[in-house]
Amino acid sequence: MTSQVPKLVAFDLDGTIWSPDMYMLWGGGSPFRFVNNEELRDCSNSKVKILGISGEILDTIATADEWKDTVVAWVSCTDEPSWADECMKKFKTPMGVPLVDRVQEQCIYKSNKQTHFKELQQRTNIAFEDMIFFDNEMGNISSVERLGVCSIYCPNGMTRKIWENGIASWLRRK
Repeated sequence: MTSQVPKLVAFDLDGTIWSPDMYMLWGGGSPFRFVNNEELRDCSNSKVKILGISGEILDTIATADEWKDTVVAWVSCTDEPSWADECMKKFKTPMGVPLVDRVQEQCIYKSNKQTHFKELQQRTNIAFEDMIFFDNEMGNISSVERLGVCSIYCPNGMTRKIWENGIASWLRRK
């Protein structure tokens, strides 16, 4: 029987899970202060916000039966990986769980996203066609799509419509 959900769900961070991109906080940045589950403030009081339903998606994947065998991954080329790491620890899902605790794999370093996915494939042994990837940059979408990963453009982050249409797109390819 064909799986009804991807075996690996990967998300970019900057512009997909939160906004703004970490480099936009240069002159501020770490340490970040918790305001609420969906908002942090950097040391210059600039706002960092969770986009759309990112936290809800992570809670669903972690708790719903049909997702129990799915691996979640961060795939990011952020300019400030230590700031991203701090944000992942401080942002919380609607269930109050830090984002970092909802993810099993991370590839956060400067490189073409194809490199990230080849590494993920080696580490998890999950075929590219069993993966889905969400990113706000079309160049990354095109690059990863060439590997056979269902790649979904999300210019405004993880909205419900993007999530639902993305999963439907992945299913149509099966």
